[in-house]
Amino acid sequence: MAFKYFPHTDEEVSQMLERIGAKSLADLYSDVPQELQQKAEYQIPEAMSEMEVRRFFNKLGMQNITLRSFLGAGYYDHYSPAVAQSIIHRSEFLTAYTPYQAEISQGTLQYIFEYQSMMAELTGMEVSNASMYDGTTATAEAMMMAVAAAKKRSRVLISDTINPFVLRVVKTYAKYQGIQVDMIPAKDGETDHEALKAELEKEDVAGVIVATPNFYGIVEDYTGVADLCHEHKALFIIHCVATALSVVRTPGEWGADIAVGDGQSLGIPLSYGGPYVGFLCTSKKLIRKMPGRIVGATRDADGKRAFVLTLQAREQHIRREKATSNICSNQSLMALYVTVYMSLMGAKGLREVNATSYSMAHYLAEVLTSTGLFEMAYPGKPFLCEFAVKTKLDIEQLQAFCNSQFMQCGLKIADNTLLLAVTETYSREDCDNLVEACVTFNKEQEGCKL
Repeated sequence: MAFKYFPHTDEEVSQMLERIGAKSLADLYSDVPQELQQKAEYQIPEAMSEMEVRRFFNKLGMQNITLRSFLGAGYYDHYSPAVAQSIIHRSEFLTAYTPYQAEISQGTLQYIFEYQSMMAELTGMEVSNASMYDGTTATAEAMMMAVAAAKKRSRVLISDTINPFVLRVVKTYAKYQGIQVDMIPAKDGETDHEALKAELEKEDVAGVIVATPNFYGIVEDYTGVADLCHEHKALFIIHCVATALSVVRTPGEWGADIAVGDGQSLGIPLSYGGPYVGFLCTSKKLIRKMPGRIVGATRDADGKRAFVLTLQAREQHIRREKATSNICSNQSLMALYVTVYMSLMGAKGLREVNATSYSMAHYLAEVLTSTGLFEMAYPGKPFLCEFAVKTKLDIEQLQAFCNSQFMQCGLKIADNTLLLAVTETYSREDCDNLVEACVTFNKEQEGCKL
């Protein structure tokens, strides 16, 4: 019997089996051990009406416990405009694929071009691609770009102040690309410039990767680092928190060769790790080494403005073994998301986001330390929305207690150190509730000791 949505008829299946020399579909799985093969009926529930399905999932959803989270570490709870959600769910965007046929993909190509323009301006770099899978893989791609540009060098230095989750991905890529990754030690929560200089003087470094703000939330000073890298023929790469670039010095202003990071902070909701969007921006001289798509503006036969894929090395598509990266294309739905977000917020809106986040984070740091239970891990260091504190409290027990109060009190990054983040979506009441929970926990612990 033929089914409307089944791609093959019985006759077609028989022809395929005959072609490969198999007698039945079961023969295709003959190498799978019998004990691993499913014999019983699949546990698929009976069909339900739409209303029944909605009730079923609403009931499941009610089992979720929503916590006020003070976690950050690279991914932040920023305001997400309803307009952005509405636009990306339009069918022409939600189902669009790689726009190879420019004649029928002008809308997609245009928003990619706008994304590139905005990211180039945000990072202070000359060109941007569109886009990477996430910020961690974008950083790994930048590492491979540095090695490809250096040709005879295969050592990359990474600051110890970079996000450890990013570092793990970079090291994974490096292992299978024959790249040596060495760490630049941290000093008081910042990259040790003297140690960096000593490593560069070995004249075998292809690239240097640092972060702004770094993993501890500190906005580091990279004065002179670009000149130092270029003096020793190494590329300078900065991993960034995207939204922070509207108020701190950009990679372009620091003299970086490549700027990378995750665009999640540009309004993309937190969602169990994705989907997010990685950005990679660079100088014109490195454009042929850059993975991913690049859209350019031109004129059609009638002189009208048009958009095309351009300036990519042909190896990226048809000689993959020679390509810098294995990324040829990447669905750009999330690039559209941050494009809509940046269009709505504008430069003024992004500055307001950071101003409010800064105010709330510094308020929380002040009231936490005023309890005497916490102290700043890196006192005097500038930070925006994220900071680290040291405490004598048992952090794991504190986290469990705060969970019972419907809060996540930060990320444990050392035995006595918590990393906390606050954005414009938090209020003073949220911060006060966290402080109150910490004080209550301490009193209960002291009571137990008595």
